[in-house]
Amino acid sequence: MSANPQPGDLRGIGPSLPYPVKATVTRARSAAWYVRSRGRSPIGLRILFYHRVAADRDELAVHPRMFRRQMDCLASAGYRVVDMTRVADLLESGETPERMVGLNFDDGYLDVADHALPVLAECGFQATVFIATGVTDGRASFPWYERQPALLGWTEISALDRSGTLEFEAHTVTHPNLLAVDDRRAAAEIEGSKLELEARLGRPVTALSYPAGLFGERERALAMTAGYRVAVSCEPGVNLPETDRFALRRRQIDSRDTLLDFRAKVAGGHDTPLPLRGVYRRFRYGEGKPAAASRAV
Repeated sequence: MSANPQPGDLRGIGPSLPYPVKATVTRARSAAWYVRSRGRSPIGLRILFYHRVAADRDELAVHPRMFRRQMDCLASAGYRVVDMTRVADLLESGETPERMVGLNFDDGYLDVADHALPVLAECGFQATVFIATGVTDGRASFPWYERQPALLGWTEISALDRSGTLEFEAHTVTHPNLLAVDDRRAAAEIEGSKLELEARLGRPVTALSYPAGLFGERERALAMTAGYRVAVSCEPGVNLPETDRFALRRRQIDSRDTLLDFRAKVAGGHDTPLPLRGVYRRFRYGEGKPAAASRAV
């Protein structure tokens, strides 16, 4: 079943433009980048993220063949691909090495282990998987699916976390729009996922992915108070040593991206938001408005 976020669902994930229009705009921007830069990459550390790696008809799923081509593209160009622990270490030390990218997967789908993990291991790459602990154990579900794809289970997560290729970090407990919940719920979602994941993995959990990239000053402060080292948004752009550690920038790799689109995203050709993205997110999610301080959701 394809992902089909509904307008009334504050937790749904949706693009700033309809998917076909978004793909057309993306390709035009990629072509412009190539003409302008001749493939050169500006300085800074970029973080790429995916949701699924599967052949399903799902706008959140990148086909395994395309994922293989994308990782081969990075490997052949001499890129190092690192997880969020390494990203945090580099930024804290003031380093932004050339030909290095961070790699994330949001939500913890089983197909990441089935299709992405073998490719990453073969290439010698590392990546972070952000999981919503309450969805993983069945207390909640992702509302944009009528039939939710299979998720990694706790036994698999614990084993994979020790394997050296994938590390698992926090994505809240139930994947809400944090901007739409009250202070107590927001704190419980951000701190609770960290504590639950630490209990399962037996190690500190130090990175948070805000659901749908939605956060404000309250969420940033809660992440700091909970003891995270870094938190990632869904805002595009480059990360430098002076970038806010609790508002790191990432660029999503979409199911309709061509290989040129991928190369452009890696090299900075999509470091600015799509047109009207801010307007869309403010209208749909309340981004940029004060968070709900006393209204429980």
